[in-house]
Order: sequence, then structure tokens, then C-alpha cells
Amino acid sequence: MPTYTEAPPENAWIQQVNESLRIPQNNRQERVLDLFAGCGGLALGFESVGFRTYGFETNLSCVETYRLNLAGECVCEHLTPQTRYPDAEIVIGGPPCQPFSVGGNQKGLEDARDGFPAFIAAIEQLNPRIFLLENVRGLLYRNKWYFEQLRHKLEKLGYIVEAQLLNAKHYCVPQNRERVIVVGHRGAFKFPTPHTKVISAGTALGSMFEQVPDNAKWLTPSMDAYIAKYEKASCCKNPRDLHYDRPARTVTCRNLAGATGDMHRIRLPDGRRRRITIREAARLQSFPDWFEFTGSETDQYYQVGNAVAPLFAKALAQSVIDYLDKGAKYTSQEVMEGKGAVKQLALF
Repeated sequence: MPTYTEAPPENAWIQQVNESLRIPQNNRQERVLDLFAGCGGLALGFESVGFRTYGFETNLSCVETYRLNLAGECVCEHLTPQTRYPDAEIVIGGPPCQPFSVGGNQKGLEDARDGFPAFIAAIEQLNPRIFLLENVRGLLYRNKWYFEQLRHKLEKLGYIVEAQLLNAKHYCVPQNRERVIVVGHRGAFKFPTPHTKVISAGTALGSMFEQVPDNAKWLTPSMDAYIAKYEKASCCKNPRDLHYDRPARTVTCRNLAGATGDMHRIRLPDGRRRRITIREAARLQSFPDWFEFTGSETDQYYQVGNAVAPLFAKALAQSVIDYLDKGAKYTSQEVMEGKGAVKQLALF
């Protein structure tokens, strides 16, 4: 079990996050296999509701972060359709999204980084009771043709395959983060209900918003000029600084680790601007303060930016529990015969 370091009692929101995502002693019996696990954001959500996870991840720094913070094991291994896995009732994961991300080249099947063939092979091998994967919104738009191929293959394995475009800000994450959630089940699965309350960046960061950390990275006059040019060309109505009274823009490895025109930054009352720290970025992703990241500074920014927001993951995990406790409505054979067929995708 991980150890926990208490946060200063200055922020009620982060205190709630710290408690909400603590890993309980009482475990559920089902094993959760976590493929393309990253640093463990998705796994943390599942472990916080009582599951134990077993992760597979190719990046060693991510594996070390996973092992440091989670109760489950994580193996450093490159996944292929030939990879063999331990038995598991639940399979989750985030197959590499670069083939579909607007920040990538959008080559889909032609991209060597495509992790979907390995994910599908795992489902075929294990025949889990349910599977869930997270990906970028491009999977349902420019690359929807590819998703339809994936869905067809998964349906042939005896699953009802549903996808929804969900926004993490509706699940207590202080960030506007749209992600596609694909679930394979055998009837009666329900996606989590969105919350009406939205958490602002100011609520999440608290006093950090106006503080100057020891390792502050200040924007230079040339960077300010470049950003102004970038925002003018992008027709930005509002400066893209972090706003105290609203959720953050989508956190990515690119706008955290790099000094780019859309980098995440905070404007102080005196007008100076600085890039956000790893811990600030982690809060915007809803990681608890006790969650520690390993590796270089760039490694850590990438881990945060690529992660599934843990509070969002917890909401998904609770829906999985509800489904498992109710039991499947159909057998795999009945699903393959057409029962429970989904006519169209839901986009919210």
C-alpha cells in the first residue's frame, strides 16, 4: 500500500480529493487489467473504489510512478497482439492516442504507435466481463471510420459496444477535458451521471494561484510577444492564461512541458506570468497531493498531461461496480445474435 503525506489545511477541495482517492483496505475480488497504463491515473480511480489493478506500460518512469503510488503491480512491457496476460474480469486502458489526436499526425491504422490491435487481442484472449477504454475525441470524428472498424471487431467477440464523449469537468475535475469513453458490456451498463457543479482552477489551486514557487519559470518579454502574436492569429477573445474563476483549458504534455504559445501559465497580480508547476498541473488533473511522480521534470509533465484524470476515472469505476453488481443482462451468444444492439453513438 502507498504511504500518504498530508496536505496543508488551506484548501478544502484538495483535502476532499486526498481522502476520496485514498486506496481502501477492503478489496473487491475482481482483477482489473490496466493496459497502456501510463502513470496510473485511470488505475487510481479504480483502486479508490476497492479494485486491485495489474498494469502494463512501456515507459519506465511511468511504471515507477505507478508502483510508488498504487497497490497494484505494473509491468514494463511493450504490448503487441501476441502479449499474454493473467486472467482478469475487467480490462481498462488508454491505447496510444497519437494516431487520432489533433496534436498528432492522425494516421490511424497507419501509425506504428497504434495500440488498439493489442487491446482487441487482450479482450479476445481474456473474455472479460466488461472492458473500458479512454481516448481523444478525434476517435469519433475525423477517425470515426476507424472506430467503426474497432467496434465491429469487438462486437464479434460478444459485446455491446457503446461510446460517449464525456467532459471531465462534469466529474469534479477542474479542467475542460473532453475524452471518448468506450465500454464493452453485455447489457444494462450506465455511464456516470454528470455533476452540475463545476470546479474552477482557483478552487483547485487555492493559494498557489498567487504564490511564487522556488522553481518558478518566468515568461520572458520575447515569450510574451510570441504569445500575443499566437493569440491574435488564433482569434482568442480572452487571454489563454489560467483563469481563477473557471476550469482550466485541457492539460496536455505539450502545453505543460514545452514553452509554446498555448502553454499553461499564471498571471500574478503584478502582471508577471509564470508557467505552472508539476504539482499545480497535477491538481488540475485531480491528482491528490500525496501522489508522487518520478523521473525528470519533463517525464513528470508528460505523465501528468497524458493521464486520465483520477476523479473522472473514479466516476467510471463506480459505473463498472454498478454494472458488475447487477449482473449482465445477456450472454455473449445473445449479444452476437443482436440483443442489446446500440443503434448510434451518444455525443455529450
